[in-house]
Amino acid sequence: MQKKWWQEEIVYQIYPKSFCDSNGDGIGDINGIISKLDYLKNLGVTMLWICPIFQSPMDDNGYDISNYFALAPEFGSMEELRNLVKLAKEKGIKIILDLVINHTSDEHEWFQEALKDPNSKYHDFYIFKSGTEVPNNWRSMFGGSVWEKVEGRDEFYYHSFGKKQPDLNWENKEVRETLYQMVNQWLDFGIAGFRVDAITFIKKDLTFQSREADGVDGLVKCTKTSRNQPGIETFLRELKEQTFQKHDCVTVAEAPGVQYEELEDFIGEDGYFSMIFDFKHADLDIASGSEWFKRIPWTIKDLRDRLMTSQLAIQKVGWSANFIENHDQPRATSKYLLDQEANLDAVKTLGAMYFFLRGTPFIYQGQELGMRNFTRSGIEEFNDISSIDQYYRSIEEGCTEEEALHYINLRSRDNARTPFPWKNTENAGFSSGKPWLKVTEHYSEINANDQVQNPDSIYHFYRHLIDLRQNSDFKECLIYGDIIPLETQCQDVIAYIRKTEKETIGCYFSFSKEVQKELLPAEVSEIVLSTKTAIYKEKEVSLAPFQTFMAVIK
Repeated sequence: MQKKWWQEEIVYQIYPKSFCDSNGDGIGDINGIISKLDYLKNLGVTMLWICPIFQSPMDDNGYDISNYFALAPEFGSMEELRNLVKLAKEKGIKIILDLVINHTSDEHEWFQEALKDPNSKYHDFYIFKSGTEVPNNWRSMFGGSVWEKVEGRDEFYYHSFGKKQPDLNWENKEVRETLYQMVNQWLDFGIAGFRVDAITFIKKDLTFQSREADGVDGLVKCTKTSRNQPGIETFLRELKEQTFQKHDCVTVAEAPGVQYEELEDFIGEDGYFSMIFDFKHADLDIASGSEWFKRIPWTIKDLRDRLMTSQLAIQKVGWSANFIENHDQPRATSKYLLDQEANLDAVKTLGAMYFFLRGTPFIYQGQELGMRNFTRSGIEEFNDISSIDQYYRSIEEGCTEEEALHYINLRSRDNARTPFPWKNTENAGFSSGKPWLKVTEHYSEINANDQVQNPDSIYHFYRHLIDLRQNSDFKECLIYGDIIPLETQCQDVIAYIRKTEKETIGCYFSFSKEVQKELLPAEVSEIVLSTKTAIYKEKEVSLAPFQTFMAVIK
């Protein structure tokens, strides 16, 4: 595979509403991000992915855009964004934005025009169906029907997500061309690319036939009818040719529903995108990403198997976007480490294990501090519309209120959206005003200020991981080396090799509470990273509980 500049980036995801508030209104903003550029630079970050900052009524925290060419005033002005791009560039940091083009807000002027006049061209910018009965039994991603009645008319409009997020009609060429023009305008603005939101939803099953219900509500998941449908390839190829291909940019697609045999089309040498996120390891604790109440047991071996299957499939055709956290997931420490979420050795090993997978590493804000999930005592304390829907749907499906609340606490997207804990002061140093979302209860023990001053902290461990990948003698192997999974004697150890023609690095990550002995494929030549005293002889390593051990082997 030909080397690309974005393969060497360290991407840090910012949820702007919760990162840093510069003006005391309780909402993070662009100037807040600017004020923390030195923090990000010192961590070793080379690229920021900033979640939506466009004008929006914030029903889904910015993923409901009402104007693609204006910023939400609570985040700042275009001039401030221009300043952020400029100042970040001076520090060697690129910026990518979130591209939300499956749907808009219902407050977008296009949709308002469509409601005002059924004969206007904007009516065909969305998906409307005439009638007095709901057109079919498809369930939206946030619960309830995908169809919402238009007030005062015998007509319904379609929404894959919330009812304030009507889907755009990608079958309409004018819609597509209007979107492409917008994308090119933002790339000309000076950003380095996009994270592309929910892009596999843009093509629907145009028969709009009802399907067999899969819940007590009589509805069926719309993922079966309007996600990665046949014909989507025409739209994605055109999107790439009309926009991304004209710029030396990076694109990272949120593309649920893509099967491994389709990866070449999506991220191959001539693929639609640079990388895609694979969520199979992210949802290993639930039967479905849209049904949090259907919990399933899992083991470290299950995590290893999902990660390695993904790595090998992607390695054949392209490049991975590696992550353990984002704005839609609970905190990785709580999800993967369970009762060891506060064990610093375990948190470090989890970080190292994913960080040296083949691909570009993505770090979500607060992950570098080892942030953990919160506990809320009632549904009224949640902001996330998906969490609220899942709570009531859990009860509808037979859970008690206590069980429903437990499941929501485990999986709520609000877990990742609590304000960033900058220091152990009021409001965790995030804002001088009342934060838009309650701060985590852990900020006195987990905050950036304390960790920056503590050389043994999770923060400094992430700094070291980044430095190893970017600047060490092992850089070529750790970035571009092939990945080869290793079988382990203990099911709680994940191991793999990174290998180039010149070098082989064995990587061992123990999630066991006991000492474990593992066989090495060859003898240790040089230690790359060890979080505990390295104990090895000939072709065997002894791993202390929750130890990371990486070494050049020959």
